Amino acid sequence: MSFGKVIDKKNTDLSKSIDKQKVPEHVAIIMDGNGRWAIKKGFPRSFGHNKGVSVLKEIIKVSKKLGCKVLTVYAFSTENWTRPIKEVDFLLNLFSEVLKNEIEEIHEELIKIKFIGDLTPFPDALKKRIYFSESLTKNNNKFLLNICINYGGRQEIVKVAKELALKSSSGEIKPSEVNEELFNSELLTQGIKDPELLIRTSGEKRISNFLLWQLAYSEIYISEVLWPDFNETEFLKAIIDYQSRDRRFGGIESSPNESFDDSHFSPQ
Repeated sequence: MSFGKVIDKKNTDLSKSIDKQKVPEHVAIIMDGNGRWAIKKGFPRSFGHNKGVSVLKEIIKVSKKLGCKVLTVYAFSTENWTRPIKEVDFLLNLFSEVLKNEIEEIHEELIKIKFIGDLTPFPDALKKRIYFSESLTKNNNKFLLNICINYGGRQEIVKVAKELALKSSSGEIKPSEVNEELFNSELLTQGIKDPELLIRTSGEKRISNFLLWQLAYSEIYISEVLWPDFNETEFLKAIIDYQSRDRRFGGIESSPNESFDDSHFSPQ
């Protein structure tokens, strides 16, 4: 499957419903349901993970074609180490093989790839492939693919807090200087716009320790579809749903004739 293919004809009507001026620049995805999908079909969980890679390639292609600039996917959380060792080993080998087989095409499509998380526990061979992939694509500017591996949102926030505490104790910064902007500058996603849209597949209604700081004002779209069945059609549905929402960031739109009556809050 090529990253450069055009949108499938069967989705022409859906794509026509999308306002190209309001496509989210940054989409984050929790790719959930690989194992359940495989088990339902009578296959080992590894079969679902393999299929999930093909789906990710399709979604990269579609989001890039629509005009998205950044795609951040949750590939391996800090909690995933608790899975059976055979499954963990399979996933680590899968990451390595996918990078080996796909990185040249990713580079040709001018996609920059960035890995977000603590790479320390990974095998040296995998870390070398990761570093090579990031180095090869570092100057690409058409599209950014963030892959979160051994990542946890709480762990990231604690890491930033420790770093700021050390800078404060050393006199590099004053405690009074700590604000959202400074905090942002220490995040693993520093320099990257926060996601406007979070998609989670498999129907689960939680964010599972994913980008806890960055998702503060993201729209959330829950798809009942398991990740291996998620496709271009489902992605376009998520974008259309996102565009139907009124993003107020805590504010409201008021009309000239509308007023706020606070009389019922008056002290008795």
